[in-house]
Amino acid sequence: MLYKSESFVVDFCKGKIAEFKFCMPGSVNKLSQQTLKECANAFKELSQRGDIDAMVFTSDKEHFIIGADIFEFLPTFQRPEEELVGWIKDATDVFDAIEDLPFPTASAIHGLALGGGCEWLLATDFRLASTTAKIGLPEVKLGIMPGFGGTVRLPRLIGADNAMTWITTGKENRADEALKVGAVDGVVAPEKLLDGAISVLEQAVAGKLDWRAKRQVKLAPLKMNRVEQGMSFAMAEGMVMGKTKGHYPAPVMAVKTIQAAANATRAEAMAIENANFAKLAKTPEAAAQTGIFLADQYIKGVAKKQAKASTVDIKQAAVLGAGIMGGGIAYQSAYKGTPIVMKDINQAALDLGMNEAATILGKKVHRGHMGMDKMVATLGKIKPTLEDRDLDHADIVVEAVVEHPKVKQTVLASLEAQLPEGTILTSNTSTIRIDELASALKHPEHFCGMHFFNPVPKMPLVEIIRGEKTSEATINAVVDYALKLGKSPIVVNDCPGFFVNRVLFPYFAGFSQLVVEGADFTKIDKVMENVFGWPMGPAYLLDVVGIDTANHCTGVMADGFPERMARQEKDPVAVLAQAERFGQKNKVGFYQYAPDRKGRLKKSKDAASVELLSSICEASKEFDKQTIIERCMIPMLNEVLLCLQEGIVASAQEADMALIYGIGFPPFRGGAFRYLDQIGLANFVAMADKYAHLGAIYQVSEQTRAWASEGKVFYSVEGQ
Repeated sequence: MLYKSESFVVDFCKGKIAEFKFCMPGSVNKLSQQTLKECANAFKELSQRGDIDAMVFTSDKEHFIIGADIFEFLPTFQRPEEELVGWIKDATDVFDAIEDLPFPTASAIHGLALGGGCEWLLATDFRLASTTAKIGLPEVKLGIMPGFGGTVRLPRLIGADNAMTWITTGKENRADEALKVGAVDGVVAPEKLLDGAISVLEQAVAGKLDWRAKRQVKLAPLKMNRVEQGMSFAMAEGMVMGKTKGHYPAPVMAVKTIQAAANATRAEAMAIENANFAKLAKTPEAAAQTGIFLADQYIKGVAKKQAKASTVDIKQAAVLGAGIMGGGIAYQSAYKGTPIVMKDINQAALDLGMNEAATILGKKVHRGHMGMDKMVATLGKIKPTLEDRDLDHADIVVEAVVEHPKVKQTVLASLEAQLPEGTILTSNTSTIRIDELASALKHPEHFCGMHFFNPVPKMPLVEIIRGEKTSEATINAVVDYALKLGKSPIVVNDCPGFFVNRVLFPYFAGFSQLVVEGADFTKIDKVMENVFGWPMGPAYLLDVVGIDTANHCTGVMADGFPERMARQEKDPVAVLAQAERFGQKNKVGFYQYAPDRKGRLKKSKDAASVELLSSICEASKEFDKQTIIERCMIPMLNEVLLCLQEGIVASAQEADMALIYGIGFPPFRGGAFRYLDQIGLANFVAMADKYAHLGAIYQVSEQTRAWASEGKVFYSVEGQ
């Protein structure tokens, strides 16, 4: 044994070649501050030995290293910036020590090598990857950038353009993709990985491979002249700004860091990275995005606990109602491995549902993400049928018929009578109360809501709605099924609109009032997209949801919350619905739509909708950007607070992740509750009071006022 710690062991594996094997406690290898200290001590000792010819870095787990331990590092980000620079330099010195070992080194990479794990392998001389490996630097997704030398070494290895793509997108790259750009030196079958890495090192020791030359590339400045640098960095920064609209400082800072270090020595380049990493770590965007990561871990933990408690093994699913939504659910279930029956009363709907599934799978085949055999096998797990008897063996049925309470009640009651007792029934309703639907059932304990978001394959959220009589066994089983679908399930309690739509419709109401008062809806959209950061402004989102759907849901919400959400006398959505301008589905709504060259619908302003709305709108009036944001967001934030106060949603973490995953709340703001923490609850109350005369959706609750006076915050430093 050459060296042993709690995180790794070092011993000879063949001759004088040493194996540095990561074996950290737990299911995965994560770089903790203690591990880095142990590594620093180990490298000092190992570099002094005269009996080591080479060293290979390996892992005893499914993955190489998945990154730094964010739970441990996040509190460190609260230190003053100058302290952070010193802290991060101590860490990067460890990676420099790998690169400075007096013998050749190689990484044997299997599974994930992400963040600090990727930076570790970049510090070694050779990199051999298993076909299972995925390599990447996802730090920008946490609002930071690589801080262990990634901005220094990766551009020198694979070129600045490739490196900036990797770093600014945070993408995980397959082994073959990494090989193409030179991030790894070879790709082998998993069973040949260690022997392959040892063979590479033997050649290096024998002088057949020049390991010093490999190392020197990373120590030298970038191989780009000044003109090439100017063009490359300007183009990269422009592309990043175009995609992020300036809301995400991390990818821009990464580009600037690579540019500033382009002609620097390693020590100078590392100092630039250290300083810029520390600056990013202190930004509100970093707090928000690392907070999202922690909140996501929290909701996953809650869901896994519920799923583990399930006593139902769902081997066969069914969806009732085909079409786009039913087809999406059927595809997702089949793709993730649970066979599903897709039942409808209309053959055309079944054809549409199967076509939806086939289209999604066909795109995967076209992009090389799936073989034709897998596509055929997946489609084979979907059984389209017109026959009720084909549902008899389903363990769970998702009802996805028309959004009408009487129709759904009739369908659900019929299903309950037909199926074996204990079969779990769920409804994909988006607004209708689960208790109202359950009133038609003899065994409401086996029933709950399972609200998918469209398009089903892309949207990560499934809102699971607990009715008054829903059993915990049912909730646990449905959470388990949602996890099997690859979704992020969040359990909420029953009310009209549940959580996501309940808070979304006051936002739409605030937008509608602005339009009636003379605001240009296209300007509102631009402000809410470009300034606040929504992926779509409210008018555009209404068109995507469907004006007819939104109009129907407005009625449901008005019935459920008549004081706050009564239908406005002058309602732009109702006017457009009456004119049969249903949005993207018939290519006219607030905007008009036409396919672009790739067949995607592109919006443009439509004079006809402006003329139509003029019948209920006041004369054109300008509103400043901050007023537009406040008028739209206060109603949503008010309703979010009420949902927490009423127990509709159990925690700030679940609420924020539901909004981010369900309707695209801007991630750089971290969710509604983190946004409230950033502006301060007392400031929010004062802001809302300015608009209290506009109606109940702007009036805060007494509980909110009490929380504001107490100085309540929803997140601690650690994000929990």
